[in-house]
Order: sequence, then C-alpha cells, then structure tokens
Amino acid sequence: MGVVEGRTWTELLSPERCWDAAATTAVGRLAVIIDGAPDIYPINYAVDDRTIVFRTGPGSKLRAVTQSQVVAFEVDAVDEPRRAGWSVVMQGRAQEITDPAELRAAGHRALDVWIPAERPVWIRITPTRVSGRSIRGRGDDPEG
Repeated sequence: MGVVEGRTWTELLSPERCWDAAATTAVGRLAVIIDGAPDIYPINYAVDDRTIVFRTGPGSKLRAVTQSQVVAFEVDAVDEPRRAGWSVVMQGRAQEITDPAELRAAGHRALDVWIPAERPVWIRITPTRVSGRSIRGRGDDPEG
C-alpha cells in the first residue's frame, strides 16, 4: 500500500503507479483553455514512453492546443457498487507531432479510436506533473 493522505484517506499513487493505471484504459479527458475559458473533451489516447498521444482534426481541441499548449489530462476508473476507484491527473504541454520518424512511430501505436472521423493530426502531451489517488472499496482488506 502506498502513502495514505490523512485528510481524505485516499491512497496517493506514485508516478509509476499512475502511468501503469493510465495504460489500462483508452479513454481520458483533455482539459484546455479556449478563448480564456476552460473546456474538457473526451479523447481516445495511448501511453507512449511516459507521454500521452492522441489524434485529432481541425476544430476547437486543435485550436486550443495550438494557442496555449498548456493542458491537463485526466483518466480514471470507478467501481460504483464497491465505492472504489482511482484517478490520475497529468499537467503539461501538448504539441503537434511533426517529426516524420515520430509520426511513423505514433502511427504504429495501438490507438482505439471510437468515433470514425478524419483525425490526421497527432498530439503528444508531455507531463510536467503526474499525480493520482485511489480509494479502496467496500470489503477490501485494509492490510492490502
């Protein structure tokens, strides 16, 4: 068991456990600032060597990343009946992948895109801060 935060009694996840958790699912949320206001978009993503990669096309997500580059990314898993789950938040910079070798490598990522639409632009989020928390569920052994 990791460090338990005394105020909320949630377990603080190490960066390594955050990355392991983020690699277990394919849908997260991208938080951006557009025209001075926050907005959040669900995205399909993949973990790529301690970065997050996703595809997008022309529109507000791409405009926001191009204008600011400062983003937050959140991914979680919730088991409501057990009242258990985890959440990982990453803050950092997002940039379009333009290097041909990186684009080829990104194109080979197993990225499960749910909505069939043209998404020619690859974006890489390079986190500067990674944090996460988990909460044990009902009936979980407190000794781990």
